Amino acid sequence: MALTGAAATPADRPGAPDGTPEKTPLAVGHGGAVSSVDPDASAAGIAALKRGGNAVDAAVATAAALGVTEPYSAGIGGGGYFVYYDAKSGEVRTVDGRETAPLSADADLLREDGSPIPFDEAVTSGLSVGVPGTPATWERVLKRWGKGSLADALKPGERLAREGFTVDDTFRRQTADNADRFRDFPASAELWLPGGELPKVGSTLRNPDLARTYRELSDRGSKALYTGELGEDVVRTVRKPPVDPAAERTVRPGDMTRKDLREYRTLDQDPTHSTYRGLDVYGMAPSSSGGTSVAEALNILERDDLGDLDERAFLHRYLESSRIAFADRGRWVGDPAHEDVPTEGLLSKEFADSRACLIDDGKALTSPLPPGDPRSPEACDSGGKGTPTPYEGLSTTHLTTSDKWGNVVSYTLTIEQTGGSGITVPGRGFLLNNELTDFSFEPVDAEVPDPNLPGPGKRPRSSMSPTIVLQDGKPLVALGSPGGATIITTVLQSLLNHLDRGMPLLDAVAAPRASQRNAEETEVEAGLDPAVRKELEAMGHQFTTVGELGAATAVRRMPDGRWMAVAEKERRGGGSAMVVRPDKKD
Repeated sequence: MALTGAAATPADRPGAPDGTPEKTPLAVGHGGAVSSVDPDASAAGIAALKRGGNAVDAAVATAAALGVTEPYSAGIGGGGYFVYYDAKSGEVRTVDGRETAPLSADADLLREDGSPIPFDEAVTSGLSVGVPGTPATWERVLKRWGKGSLADALKPGERLAREGFTVDDTFRRQTADNADRFRDFPASAELWLPGGELPKVGSTLRNPDLARTYRELSDRGSKALYTGELGEDVVRTVRKPPVDPAAERTVRPGDMTRKDLREYRTLDQDPTHSTYRGLDVYGMAPSSSGGTSVAEALNILERDDLGDLDERAFLHRYLESSRIAFADRGRWVGDPAHEDVPTEGLLSKEFADSRACLIDDGKALTSPLPPGDPRSPEACDSGGKGTPTPYEGLSTTHLTTSDKWGNVVSYTLTIEQTGGSGITVPGRGFLLNNELTDFSFEPVDAEVPDPNLPGPGKRPRSSMSPTIVLQDGKPLVALGSPGGATIITTVLQSLLNHLDRGMPLLDAVAAPRASQRNAEETEVEAGLDPAVRKELEAMGHQFTTVGELGAATAVRRMPDGRWMAVAEKERRGGGSAMVVRPDKKD
């Protein structure tokens, strides 16, 4: 059915003098909740709930608005994974909207003259662009579970694109980071560098091309992309990237065809399911590695009472469980349509127990750690040679929604690197992804099978980890994060902070993070206690300090039926948590 009533406009919302809603990392109240990185996007989701929509309508409305205000992280030129708890049936369901390689792709897609293409050159190219899955995902989830139409969900985003949004520090910084790339593509330069300059903080950035594109999707549905003129424009841009004649950059063309678009399908599939201390943990199954990796680490840790451990012992156990899970991820997880992925084995308690015994409470393991064999688990046994974890771009965005009926969505979507391929489709107002660089360019080690090499129509392995945790069959907490391969560790550490360490959800998300991904060094944020770091280093852990890891959003169902929405306090400039009817302040 169509949802009635107009979406909220900036003037309807309290906030900054220009009408932009304020960012707040915590909101508690009734009627449903939305948490994202951006206040305009969260407000679009809340408006959908107020119009009578459910968590699915709110998620798509939020995502479409993020395509306007967070265009370097997500948009209709990309893909993602959608996890949904249906309150009526009590079931968790998922949609795989991951991008796919062209049907012409083979294992040498990212190689030339016998060697891998330099990574930066591969990113900024038509060669890196996978067939987008986001429009098909939006349409699919709305038809299956939503109350309104795709046109309803796109209205707030269309308006934001037409009327503009307020540039903040994060947007300006991300533009600056991509300015050299954008200048080499006239359509990108015109849109993201107005007048040839970086957009000023506080200025209004309008995207009328994207507003028209959203209108076309509203009128024609996703077939506008997959069989229509919009798709023709995408294919033309991929096959002959429109480069400034003065550019010195080598920009390789891609081989996407209209047939690739016509044959794209989202996948309805079962979620990963594991249990943890009596809770049911649901995530995304392969082609994502998020669900299996988070579950394996939790299974390894379940034998310990983490709440009784001091900070050193807790972090040691957390880091080692993640190291082990990444070793197994690298060997076994790829697109199950092309690879024999032992998903059930990776999720099994027996396999986790066979790996947990590797952990020495007095000494760190050495990376790259060899994988185990989930098909035939043996205690403390490794199933071959260890290989390091390949690099993944750190962009992406995540949103989490709930509604008055008790439905919940955890949705991670992306165009891969911040700024994607750097290529804007002329006249269409959105960037194309560089998702195919998530494939291995070549086997990390010639002696070790690699399930993540390119192939025709294949989905590259992802680390996106949209997660929903149930208690007694009802939602307890849902969360996710951007951040490439650090997504897995961000979700895992946030869950452990909340479920085992007893941190309030906001503090669990805001706490300093560390990310061990079967690497020699563990990435860590500056907030880690120096004394604890020194103790861990004495055990053999090695650290490198990074600026920030992830940018999580979450919702939690309170015992009294209220919803709590949580976003980042500071990472990515802070996030935006909202509820339909906030609790009144005293």
